Amino acid sequence: MISGNDSIRLIFGLKVKSLRQEKGLSYQQLADQAGLSISYVHDIETGKKFPKADKIIALAKTLGVDYDYLVSLRANKKLQPIIDLINSDFINAVPWEHFGLSPASLLDLFSNTPDKVTAFISTLLKISRSYQLSKESFYQSALRSYQDLNNNYFEEIEQAVAAFKTQYDLQEQTPVVSAKLEAVLGNMGIKVNRKKMAGIEALQALRSYYSTRNKVLFLNKGLSQTQEKFLLARELGFQFLALTERPYETVSRRSESFDMMLNNFKASYFGVALLMPEGNFIDDVKRVLSQHKWNARSFTELMSAYDVTPEMMMQRLTNILPKHFGIENLFFLRMNGNIATDRFEMTKELHLSQLHNPYANALHEHYCHRWVSIKSIKRVAALVKAKKYRSPLIDVQISQYWQTHNRYVCFSIAKPISLNSADAVSVTIGLLIDQNLIHAMPFVNDAAIPVVTVHTTCERCGITDCLERAAIPEVIIQMETEARKDAALPLLEQ
Repeated sequence: MISGNDSIRLIFGLKVKSLRQEKGLSYQQLADQAGLSISYVHDIETGKKFPKADKIIALAKTLGVDYDYLVSLRANKKLQPIIDLINSDFINAVPWEHFGLSPASLLDLFSNTPDKVTAFISTLLKISRSYQLSKESFYQSALRSYQDLNNNYFEEIEQAVAAFKTQYDLQEQTPVVSAKLEAVLGNMGIKVNRKKMAGIEALQALRSYYSTRNKVLFLNKGLSQTQEKFLLARELGFQFLALTERPYETVSRRSESFDMMLNNFKASYFGVALLMPEGNFIDDVKRVLSQHKWNARSFTELMSAYDVTPEMMMQRLTNILPKHFGIENLFFLRMNGNIATDRFEMTKELHLSQLHNPYANALHEHYCHRWVSIKSIKRVAALVKAKKYRSPLIDVQISQYWQTHNRYVCFSIAKPISLNSADAVSVTIGLLIDQNLIHAMPFVNDAAIPVVTVHTTCERCGITDCLERAAIPEVIIQMETEARKDAALPLLEQ
Protein backbone atom coordinates (compact mmCIF):
# COMPACT_ATOMS: atom_id res chain seq x y z
CA MET A 1 0.00 0.00 0.00
CA ILE A 2 1.19 3.53 -0.82
CA SER A 3 0.89 5.72 2.29
CA GLY A 4 0.26 9.47 2.38
CA ASN A 5 3.96 10.11 2.95
CA ASP A 6 4.83 7.83 0.02
CA SER A 7 2.47 9.84 -2.20
CA ILE A 8 4.06 13.16 -1.21
CA ARG A 9 7.58 11.86 -1.91
CA LEU A 10 6.50 10.23 -5.19
CA ILE A 11 4.84 13.38 -6.51
CA PHE A 12 7.73 15.60 -5.49
CA GLY A 13 10.27 13.25 -7.07
CA LEU A 14 8.19 12.96 -10.22
CA LYS A 15 8.14 16.75 -10.63
CA VAL A 16 11.89 17.11 -10.04
CA LYS A 17 12.72 14.37 -12.54
CA SER A 18 10.35 15.77 -15.17
CA LEU A 19 11.72 19.32 -14.81
CA ARG A 20 15.34 18.11 -14.85
CA GLN A 21 14.71 16.19 -18.08
CA GLU A 22 12.89 19.15 -19.66
CA LYS A 23 15.94 21.36 -18.96
CA GLY A 24 18.34 18.71 -20.26
CA LEU A 25 20.22 18.52 -16.96
CA SER A 26 22.12 15.45 -15.83
CA TYR A 27 22.07 14.24 -12.22
CA GLN A 28 25.51 15.78 -11.78
CA GLN A 29 24.49 19.15 -13.20
CA LEU A 30 21.36 19.42 -11.06
CA ALA A 31 23.27 18.33 -7.97
CA ASP A 32 26.06 20.85 -8.57
CA GLN A 33 23.73 23.78 -9.27
CA ALA A 34 21.45 23.05 -6.30
CA GLY A 35 24.33 22.29 -3.93
CA LEU A 36 23.29 18.67 -3.33
CA SER A 37 24.96 15.30 -3.70
CA ILE A 38 24.16 13.07 -6.69
CA SER A 39 22.92 10.29 -4.41
CA TYR A 40 20.57 12.72 -2.64
CA VAL A 41 19.10 13.91 -5.94
CA HIS A 42 18.62 10.27 -6.97
CA ASP A 43 16.84 9.50 -3.68
CA ILE A 44 14.56 12.51 -4.24
CA GLU A 45 13.65 11.46 -7.77
CA THR A 46 12.94 7.86 -6.74
CA GLY A 47 10.64 8.95 -3.92
CA LYS A 48 12.93 7.84 -1.11
CA LYS A 49 13.67 11.29 0.34
CA PHE A 50 11.72 14.51 0.82
CA PRO A 51 14.11 17.48 1.26
CA LYS A 52 13.90 20.23 3.83
CA ALA A 53 12.71 23.72 2.91
CA ASP A 54 16.15 25.20 2.14
CA LYS A 55 16.92 22.40 -0.30
CA ILE A 56 13.50 22.73 -1.94
CA ILE A 57 14.20 26.44 -2.49
CA ALA A 58 17.55 25.58 -4.10
CA LEU A 59 15.92 22.97 -6.36
CA ALA A 60 13.10 25.33 -7.37
CA LYS A 61 15.58 28.06 -8.32
CA THR A 62 17.70 25.64 -10.37
CA LEU A 63 14.67 24.16 -12.14
CA GLY A 64 13.08 27.55 -12.84
CA VAL A 65 9.86 27.12 -10.87
CA ASP A 66 8.58 28.52 -7.60
CA TYR A 67 8.59 26.75 -4.25
CA ASP A 68 4.82 26.33 -4.16
CA TYR A 69 4.75 24.50 -7.50
CA LEU A 70 7.19 21.85 -6.28
CA VAL A 71 5.31 21.12 -3.04
CA SER A 72 1.75 21.40 -4.40
CA LEU A 73 -0.44 18.79 -6.08
CA ARG A 74 -0.68 20.83 -9.31
CA ALA A 75 1.42 20.09 -12.38
CA ASN A 76 1.49 20.48 -16.14
CA LYS A 77 -0.98 18.69 -18.40
CA LYS A 78 1.30 15.68 -18.88
CA LEU A 79 1.99 15.08 -15.19
CA GLN A 80 -1.36 16.05 -13.66
CA PRO A 81 -3.14 12.76 -14.52
CA ILE A 82 -0.31 10.79 -12.91
CA ILE A 83 -0.48 12.95 -9.78
CA ASP A 84 -4.23 12.44 -9.63
CA LEU A 85 -3.62 8.71 -10.00
CA ILE A 86 -1.06 8.63 -7.17
CA ASN A 87 -3.62 10.34 -4.93
CA SER A 88 -6.52 8.12 -6.05
CA ASP A 89 -8.16 5.23 -4.21
CA PHE A 90 -7.35 3.03 -7.19
CA ILE A 91 -3.62 3.06 -6.67
CA ASN A 92 -4.09 1.80 -3.12
CA ALA A 93 -6.57 -0.83 -4.24
CA VAL A 94 -3.74 -2.60 -6.08
CA PRO A 95 -1.28 -4.36 -3.72
CA TRP A 96 1.83 -3.40 -5.70
CA GLU A 97 4.34 -4.69 -3.15
CA HIS A 98 2.96 -8.25 -3.32
CA PHE A 99 3.83 -8.29 -7.02
CA GLY A 100 7.37 -7.01 -6.46
CA LEU A 101 6.68 -3.35 -7.27
CA SER A 102 7.95 -0.70 -4.88
CA PRO A 103 6.87 2.98 -4.89
CA ALA A 104 10.24 3.79 -6.51
CA SER A 105 9.69 1.32 -9.36
CA LEU A 106 6.20 2.70 -9.89
CA LEU A 107 7.60 6.22 -10.08
CA ASP A 108 10.17 5.09 -12.63
CA LEU A 109 7.43 3.46 -14.68
CA PHE A 110 5.21 6.54 -14.51
CA SER A 111 7.94 9.02 -15.34
CA ASN A 112 9.57 7.09 -18.20
CA THR A 113 6.38 6.50 -20.19
CA PRO A 114 3.85 8.88 -18.61
CA ASP A 115 1.50 9.22 -21.57
CA LYS A 116 1.12 5.48 -22.15
CA VAL A 117 0.89 4.55 -18.48
CA THR A 118 -1.58 7.31 -17.71
CA ALA A 119 -3.77 6.40 -20.68
CA PHE A 120 -3.76 2.73 -19.71
CA ILE A 121 -4.56 3.23 -16.03
CA SER A 122 -7.12 5.93 -16.82
CA THR A 123 -8.84 3.31 -18.96
CA LEU A 124 -8.93 0.93 -15.99
CA LEU A 125 -10.34 3.69 -13.79
CA LYS A 126 -13.08 4.43 -16.30
CA ILE A 127 -13.95 0.75 -16.61
CA SER A 128 -14.10 0.37 -12.83
CA ARG A 129 -16.39 3.40 -12.57
CA SER A 130 -18.64 2.29 -15.45
CA TYR A 131 -19.14 -1.15 -13.91
CA GLN A 132 -19.20 0.19 -10.35
CA LEU A 133 -16.27 -1.96 -9.29
CA SER A 134 -15.38 -1.44 -5.66
CA LYS A 135 -11.96 -1.37 -4.07
CA GLU A 136 -12.78 -4.81 -2.67
CA SER A 137 -13.34 -6.08 -6.21
CA PHE A 138 -9.78 -5.04 -7.02
CA TYR A 139 -8.56 -6.76 -3.85
CA GLN A 140 -10.32 -9.97 -4.86
CA SER A 141 -8.91 -9.85 -8.39
CA ALA A 142 -5.44 -9.15 -7.01
CA LEU A 143 -5.74 -12.07 -4.58
CA ARG A 144 -6.71 -14.42 -7.40
CA SER A 145 -3.72 -13.20 -9.42
CA TYR A 146 -1.50 -13.73 -6.36
CA GLN A 147 -2.77 -17.29 -6.02
CA ASP A 148 -2.20 -17.89 -9.73
CA LEU A 149 1.33 -16.48 -9.48
CA ASN A 150 2.10 -19.09 -6.81
CA ASN A 151 0.07 -21.93 -8.39
CA ASN A 152 -2.12 -21.64 -5.29
CA TYR A 153 0.49 -23.51 -3.26
CA PHE A 154 2.22 -21.77 -0.33
CA GLU A 155 5.06 -23.80 1.07
CA GLU A 156 5.64 -21.50 4.05
CA ILE A 157 2.07 -22.14 5.26
CA GLU A 158 2.40 -25.89 4.68
CA GLN A 159 5.58 -25.82 6.78
CA ALA A 160 3.84 -23.76 9.47
CA VAL A 161 1.06 -26.36 9.65
CA ALA A 162 3.63 -29.15 10.03
CA ALA A 163 5.36 -27.22 12.82
CA PHE A 164 2.02 -26.55 14.51
CA LYS A 165 1.07 -30.24 14.42
CA THR A 166 4.38 -31.22 15.94
CA GLN A 167 4.15 -28.59 18.66
CA TYR A 168 0.61 -29.58 19.66
CA ASP A 169 0.90 -33.34 19.06
CA LEU A 170 -1.58 -33.61 16.17
CA GLN A 171 0.53 -35.72 13.77
CA GLU A 172 -1.53 -38.89 13.89
CA GLN A 173 -5.02 -37.43 14.14
CA THR A 174 -7.11 -37.84 10.97
CA PRO A 175 -9.74 -36.62 11.01
CA VAL A 176 -8.87 -33.90 13.48
CA VAL A 177 -11.58 -33.54 16.13
CA SER A 178 -13.06 -30.21 17.19
CA ALA A 179 -12.37 -30.85 20.87
CA LYS A 180 -8.62 -31.05 20.21
CA LEU A 181 -8.61 -27.80 18.24
CA GLU A 182 -10.62 -26.08 20.95
CA ALA A 183 -8.17 -27.36 23.57
CA VAL A 184 -5.24 -25.86 21.62
CA LEU A 185 -7.05 -22.52 21.46
CA GLY A 186 -7.48 -22.83 25.22
CA ASN A 187 -3.73 -23.30 25.60
CA MET A 188 -3.35 -20.02 23.71
CA GLY A 189 -5.65 -18.33 26.21
CA ILE A 190 -8.65 -18.19 23.85
CA LYS A 191 -12.10 -19.31 24.96
CA VAL A 192 -14.90 -20.55 22.67
CA ASN A 193 -18.45 -19.31 23.29
CA ARG A 194 -21.34 -21.02 21.46
CA LYS A 195 -24.24 -19.28 23.21
CA LYS A 196 -23.97 -15.50 23.26
CA MET A 197 -23.85 -14.84 19.51
CA ALA A 198 -26.90 -17.04 18.88
CA GLY A 199 -28.99 -14.80 21.14
CA ILE A 200 -28.40 -11.60 19.12
CA GLU A 201 -30.82 -11.46 16.21
CA ALA A 202 -28.83 -8.91 14.15
CA LEU A 203 -25.86 -11.31 14.03
CA GLN A 204 -27.66 -14.35 12.66
CA ALA A 205 -26.07 -13.98 9.22
CA LEU A 206 -22.56 -14.27 10.71
CA ARG A 207 -20.95 -17.58 11.52
CA SER A 208 -18.35 -16.41 14.00
CA TYR A 209 -16.68 -13.41 15.61
CA TYR A 210 -13.33 -13.12 17.39
CA SER A 211 -13.04 -10.62 20.23
CA THR A 212 -9.46 -9.45 20.67
CA ARG A 213 -10.42 -7.61 23.85
CA ASN A 214 -11.79 -10.68 25.61
CA LYS A 215 -9.87 -13.32 23.64
CA VAL A 216 -13.10 -15.18 22.86
CA LEU A 217 -14.12 -16.89 19.62
CA PHE A 218 -17.90 -16.64 19.36
CA LEU A 219 -19.57 -19.35 17.25
CA ASN A 220 -23.13 -18.99 16.01
CA LYS A 221 -25.87 -21.59 16.09
CA GLY A 222 -26.78 -23.75 13.10
CA LEU A 223 -23.21 -24.63 12.14
CA SER A 224 -22.43 -28.16 11.05
CA GLN A 225 -19.64 -30.04 12.78
CA THR A 226 -17.37 -29.58 9.76
CA GLN A 227 -18.09 -25.83 9.51
CA GLU A 228 -17.35 -25.35 13.18
CA LYS A 229 -14.14 -27.34 12.90
CA PHE A 230 -12.96 -25.16 10.01
CA LEU A 231 -13.65 -21.97 11.99
CA LEU A 232 -11.61 -23.32 14.90
CA ALA A 233 -8.74 -24.30 12.57
CA ARG A 234 -8.89 -20.94 10.80
CA GLU A 235 -8.64 -19.07 14.11
CA LEU A 236 -5.63 -21.21 15.01
CA GLY A 237 -4.14 -20.06 11.69
CA PHE A 238 -4.60 -16.41 12.61
CA GLN A 239 -3.01 -16.99 16.00
CA PHE A 240 -0.13 -19.29 15.01
CA LEU A 241 0.84 -17.18 11.97
CA ALA A 242 0.50 -13.99 14.07
CA LEU A 243 -1.76 -12.32 11.48
CA THR A 244 -2.95 -9.16 13.18
CA GLU A 245 -4.45 -7.24 10.25
CA ARG A 246 -7.48 -9.45 9.79
CA PRO A 247 -11.27 -9.64 9.69
CA TYR A 248 -12.86 -10.62 12.96
CA GLU A 249 -16.20 -11.91 11.69
CA THR A 250 -17.17 -14.73 9.33
CA VAL A 251 -18.54 -14.31 6.74
CA SER A 252 -16.30 -11.27 6.27
CA ARG A 253 -18.43 -8.32 5.11
CA ARG A 254 -15.61 -6.07 3.96
CA SER A 255 -11.83 -5.85 3.68
CA GLU A 256 -10.28 -2.52 4.54
CA SER A 257 -7.00 -3.41 2.85
CA PHE A 258 -5.48 -6.04 0.60
CA ASP A 259 -3.36 -7.29 3.49
CA MET A 260 -6.54 -7.97 5.46
CA MET A 261 -7.94 -10.05 2.60
CA LEU A 262 -4.61 -11.80 2.06
CA ASN A 263 -4.27 -12.66 5.75
CA ASN A 264 -7.80 -14.05 5.76
CA PHE A 265 -6.79 -16.25 2.83
CA LYS A 266 -3.62 -17.38 4.64
CA ALA A 267 -5.51 -18.30 7.81
CA SER A 268 -8.12 -20.18 5.77
CA TYR A 269 -5.36 -21.99 3.85
CA PHE A 270 -3.76 -22.91 7.20
CA GLY A 271 -7.10 -24.22 8.50
CA VAL A 272 -7.79 -26.38 5.45
CA ALA A 273 -4.19 -27.70 5.39
CA LEU A 274 -4.47 -28.54 9.09
CA LEU A 275 -7.62 -30.59 8.49
CA MET A 276 -6.23 -32.23 5.34
CA PRO A 277 -2.49 -32.71 6.00
CA GLU A 278 -0.36 -32.53 2.88
CA GLY A 279 1.33 -35.94 3.04
CA ASN A 280 -1.78 -37.95 3.91
CA PHE A 281 -3.97 -36.08 1.46
CA ILE A 282 -1.53 -36.61 -1.43
CA ASP A 283 -1.56 -40.38 -0.84
CA ASP A 284 -5.35 -40.49 -0.75
CA VAL A 285 -5.70 -38.33 -3.89
CA LYS A 286 -3.31 -40.64 -5.74
CA ARG A 287 -5.61 -43.58 -5.00
CA VAL A 288 -8.62 -41.65 -6.28
CA LEU A 289 -6.94 -40.40 -9.45
CA SER A 290 -5.32 -43.70 -10.41
CA GLN A 291 -8.67 -45.41 -11.02
CA HIS A 292 -9.53 -46.36 -14.60
CA LYS A 293 -13.27 -45.84 -14.13
CA TRP A 294 -15.11 -42.81 -12.75
CA ASN A 295 -16.25 -43.49 -9.20
CA ALA A 296 -18.20 -40.75 -7.42
CA ARG A 297 -18.08 -42.73 -4.20
CA SER A 298 -14.31 -42.25 -3.96
CA PHE A 299 -14.84 -38.47 -3.66
CA THR A 300 -17.49 -39.02 -0.99
CA GLU A 301 -15.13 -41.30 0.92
CA LEU A 302 -12.36 -38.71 0.65
CA MET A 303 -14.60 -36.06 2.24
CA SER A 304 -15.68 -38.48 4.95
CA ALA A 305 -12.13 -39.56 5.74
CA TYR A 306 -11.17 -36.00 6.66
CA ASP A 307 -14.65 -34.90 7.80
CA VAL A 308 -14.62 -31.75 5.66
CA THR A 309 -17.10 -29.82 3.51
CA PRO A 310 -17.15 -30.16 -0.30
CA GLU A 311 -15.68 -26.67 -0.71
CA MET A 312 -12.84 -27.37 1.70
CA MET A 313 -11.91 -30.55 -0.18
CA MET A 314 -12.10 -28.89 -3.60
CA GLN A 315 -10.04 -25.93 -2.42
CA ARG A 316 -7.43 -28.32 -1.04
CA LEU A 317 -7.27 -30.07 -4.41
CA THR A 318 -6.37 -26.75 -6.04
CA ASN A 319 -3.33 -26.62 -3.72
CA ILE A 320 -2.24 -30.21 -4.27
CA LEU A 321 -2.91 -30.93 -7.95
CA PRO A 322 -0.56 -28.29 -9.44
CA LYS A 323 2.27 -28.88 -6.97
CA HIS A 324 2.30 -32.66 -6.66
CA PHE A 325 0.58 -33.94 -9.80
CA GLY A 326 1.67 -31.36 -12.36
CA ILE A 327 -1.97 -30.50 -13.16
CA GLU A 328 -1.70 -26.72 -13.44
CA ASN A 329 -4.38 -25.85 -15.99
CA LEU A 330 -7.45 -25.78 -13.81
CA PHE A 331 -10.27 -23.58 -12.60
CA PHE A 332 -12.36 -23.57 -9.43
CA LEU A 333 -15.91 -22.19 -9.24
CA ARG A 334 -18.45 -21.74 -6.50
CA MET A 335 -21.99 -21.04 -7.70
CA ASN A 336 -25.21 -20.23 -5.90
CA GLY A 337 -28.53 -20.92 -7.58
CA ASN A 338 -32.24 -20.53 -7.03
CA ILE A 339 -34.38 -22.79 -9.17
CA ALA A 340 -37.61 -20.87 -8.59
CA THR A 341 -36.15 -17.67 -10.05
CA ASP A 342 -33.74 -19.43 -12.44
CA ARG A 343 -30.97 -17.27 -10.98
CA PHE A 344 -27.38 -18.48 -10.85
CA GLU A 345 -24.49 -16.45 -9.49
CA MET A 346 -20.76 -17.15 -9.51
CA THR A 347 -19.57 -16.24 -6.01
CA LYS A 348 -15.95 -17.40 -6.21
CA GLU A 349 -13.55 -18.33 -8.98
CA LEU A 350 -9.89 -19.20 -9.40
CA HIS A 351 -7.98 -19.75 -12.63
CA LEU A 352 -4.48 -21.24 -12.65
CA SER A 353 -2.03 -20.96 -15.57
CA GLN A 354 -4.48 -19.12 -17.85
CA LEU A 355 -7.92 -17.55 -18.00
CA HIS A 356 -10.03 -20.63 -18.55
CA ASN A 357 -13.65 -20.97 -19.52
CA PRO A 358 -15.99 -20.61 -17.73
CA TYR A 359 -15.50 -17.27 -16.01
CA ALA A 360 -17.53 -14.70 -14.11
CA ASN A 361 -19.54 -12.32 -16.28
CA ALA A 362 -20.23 -8.85 -14.88
CA LEU A 363 -22.91 -8.04 -17.47
CA HIS A 364 -25.74 -9.95 -15.75
CA GLU A 365 -25.93 -12.44 -18.59
CA HIS A 366 -27.24 -15.98 -18.13
CA TYR A 367 -24.57 -18.59 -17.46
CA CYS A 368 -24.69 -21.70 -19.63
CA HIS A 369 -27.21 -24.11 -18.11
CA ARG A 370 -25.23 -27.00 -19.61
CA TRP A 371 -22.46 -26.47 -17.06
CA VAL A 372 -22.27 -29.31 -14.58
CA SER A 373 -22.12 -26.60 -11.87
CA ILE A 374 -25.67 -25.52 -12.71
CA LYS A 375 -27.04 -28.96 -13.59
CA SER A 376 -25.95 -30.33 -10.21
CA ILE A 377 -27.67 -27.41 -8.43
CA LYS A 378 -30.88 -28.20 -10.32
CA ARG A 379 -30.64 -31.88 -9.40
CA VAL A 380 -30.13 -31.07 -5.72
CA ALA A 381 -33.08 -28.67 -5.74
CA ALA A 382 -35.29 -31.39 -7.25
CA LEU A 383 -34.20 -33.87 -4.56
CA VAL A 384 -34.89 -31.35 -1.79
CA LYS A 385 -38.33 -30.57 -3.22
CA ALA A 386 -39.15 -34.28 -3.36
CA LYS A 387 -37.78 -34.70 0.19
CA LYS A 388 -35.24 -37.22 -1.13
CA TYR A 389 -32.01 -35.29 -0.51
CA ARG A 390 -29.62 -37.26 1.69
CA SER A 391 -26.06 -36.09 1.02
CA PRO A 392 -24.04 -33.82 -1.27
CA LEU A 393 -24.47 -34.72 -4.95
CA ILE A 394 -21.30 -35.45 -6.93
CA ASP A 395 -21.41 -35.04 -10.71
CA VAL A 396 -18.88 -35.23 -13.53
CA GLN A 397 -18.89 -34.28 -17.18
CA ILE A 398 -16.45 -33.45 -19.94
CA SER A 399 -17.22 -29.92 -21.15
CA GLN A 400 -16.32 -29.24 -24.77
CA TYR A 401 -16.35 -25.49 -25.36
CA TRP A 402 -18.26 -24.55 -28.50
CA GLN A 403 -16.08 -23.89 -31.56
CA THR A 404 -12.84 -24.41 -29.60
CA HIS A 405 -10.46 -27.29 -28.91
CA ASN A 406 -10.77 -26.76 -25.15
CA ARG A 407 -12.06 -29.77 -23.23
CA TYR A 408 -12.29 -29.91 -19.44
CA VAL A 409 -13.19 -32.72 -17.13
CA CYS A 410 -15.36 -31.02 -14.51
CA PHE A 411 -16.18 -32.39 -11.05
CA SER A 412 -19.01 -30.71 -9.18
CA ILE A 413 -20.35 -31.21 -5.66
CA ALA A 414 -23.70 -29.60 -4.85
CA LYS A 415 -25.84 -29.28 -1.75
CA PRO A 416 -28.71 -27.10 -0.52
CA ILE A 417 -27.81 -23.97 1.45
CA SER A 418 -30.25 -25.33 4.00
CA LEU A 419 -32.93 -28.01 3.89
CA ASN A 420 -35.61 -25.30 4.11
CA SER A 421 -34.18 -23.11 1.36
CA ALA A 422 -34.77 -23.01 -2.40
CA ASP A 423 -31.13 -21.96 -2.79
CA ALA A 424 -28.35 -24.46 -3.46
CA VAL A 425 -24.60 -24.15 -3.91
CA SER A 426 -22.13 -26.09 -6.03
CA VAL A 427 -18.34 -26.15 -6.08
CA THR A 428 -16.60 -27.28 -9.24
CA ILE A 429 -13.07 -28.03 -10.37
CA GLY A 430 -12.39 -28.10 -14.11
CA LEU A 431 -9.16 -29.65 -15.43
CA LEU A 432 -7.96 -28.98 -18.97
CA ILE A 433 -7.67 -32.33 -20.75
CA ASP A 434 -4.20 -32.90 -22.19
CA GLN A 435 -1.75 -35.80 -22.27
CA ASN A 436 -0.41 -35.00 -18.81
CA LEU A 437 -3.91 -35.12 -17.33
CA ILE A 438 -4.80 -38.38 -19.08
CA HIS A 439 -1.59 -39.94 -17.71
CA ALA A 440 -2.29 -38.73 -14.17
CA MET A 441 -6.03 -39.40 -14.27
CA PRO A 442 -6.79 -42.41 -16.54
CA PHE A 443 -10.52 -42.44 -15.73
CA VAL A 444 -10.88 -39.35 -17.94
CA ASN A 445 -11.20 -41.86 -20.82
CA ASP A 446 -14.16 -43.59 -19.16
CA ALA A 447 -16.92 -43.70 -21.79
CA ALA A 448 -19.52 -43.42 -19.03
CA ILE A 449 -18.57 -39.77 -18.43
CA PRO A 450 -20.94 -37.60 -20.50
CA VAL A 451 -19.41 -35.21 -23.05
CA VAL A 452 -21.40 -31.97 -23.34
CA THR A 453 -20.88 -29.00 -25.65
CA VAL A 454 -21.05 -25.85 -23.53
CA HIS A 455 -20.55 -22.09 -23.77
CA THR A 456 -20.07 -19.27 -21.28
CA THR A 457 -23.38 -17.37 -21.41
CA CYS A 458 -26.59 -17.84 -23.39
CA GLU A 459 -26.31 -14.33 -24.81
CA ARG A 460 -23.01 -15.25 -26.52
CA CYS A 461 -23.84 -18.81 -27.53
CA GLY A 462 -24.52 -19.89 -31.11
CA ILE A 463 -25.62 -23.46 -30.32
CA THR A 464 -28.92 -23.58 -32.20
CA ASP A 465 -30.49 -26.72 -30.74
CA CYS A 466 -29.92 -25.98 -27.04
CA LEU A 467 -32.87 -27.12 -24.95
CA GLU A 468 -31.37 -25.57 -21.81
CA ARG A 469 -31.14 -22.04 -23.25
CA ALA A 470 -32.21 -19.40 -20.69
CA ALA A 471 -31.94 -16.30 -22.94
CA ILE A 472 -31.76 -15.45 -26.62
CA PRO A 473 -28.25 -15.06 -28.11
CA GLU A 474 -28.34 -11.25 -28.21
CA VAL A 475 -24.61 -10.84 -28.74
CA ILE A 476 -24.56 -13.36 -31.60
CA ILE A 477 -27.58 -11.69 -33.23
CA GLN A 478 -25.87 -8.30 -33.01
CA MET A 479 -22.68 -9.70 -34.53
CA GLU A 480 -24.64 -11.25 -37.39
CA THR A 481 -26.43 -7.94 -38.00
CA GLU A 482 -23.11 -6.11 -38.21
CA ALA A 483 -21.73 -8.79 -40.53
CA ARG A 484 -24.67 -8.33 -42.90
CA LYS A 485 -24.05 -4.57 -42.94
CA ASP A 486 -20.37 -5.12 -43.74
CA ALA A 487 -21.31 -7.50 -46.56
CA ALA A 488 -23.88 -5.05 -48.00
CA LEU A 489 -21.71 -1.92 -48.02
CA PRO A 490 -19.70 -2.96 -51.15
CA LEU A 491 -22.99 -3.03 -53.06
CA LEU A 492 -22.99 0.78 -52.92
CA GLU A 493 -19.72 0.82 -54.85
CA GLN A 494 -21.09 -1.15 -57.82
